[in-house]
Amino acid sequence: MAGIGKTAPEFEDLLPVMAEKLGGEGLMRELSNGFKMLMDKDKGVITVESLKRNAAMLGLQDLRHDELVSMVKEGDTDGDGALNEMEFCVLMFRLSPGLMEESQLLLEEILQDDLNSSAFY
Repeated sequence: MAGIGKTAPEFEDLLPVMAEKLGGEGLMRELSNGFKMLMDKDKGVITVESLKRNAAMLGLQDLRHDELVSMVKEGDTDGDGALNEMEFCVLMFRLSPGLMEESQLLLEEILQDDLNSSAFY
């Protein structure tokens, strides 16, 4: 009966709150610190192994190996099997629905302003 009634841990998106409190530079500094905590110190990137070793710091100690592999694959844009700092930061933004929504609204506002200012006469 193991696993019955068990649900996936609920994700609380804290990046928008951090962005509001810390500003853009502060948020990037915190993401950089997070990257450094999770990275393989010898390789300078986040690997599946380094993520597994440090998963407890994030409350992710219960994730299976294949789930950790999926997390790394999700952000690995250059196909080297690991996350460099930029890939990690981009992944954190992509995983934050609040920041993505805020970015989308800002983009729409900028585009609307551009359309309004270049109206045909």
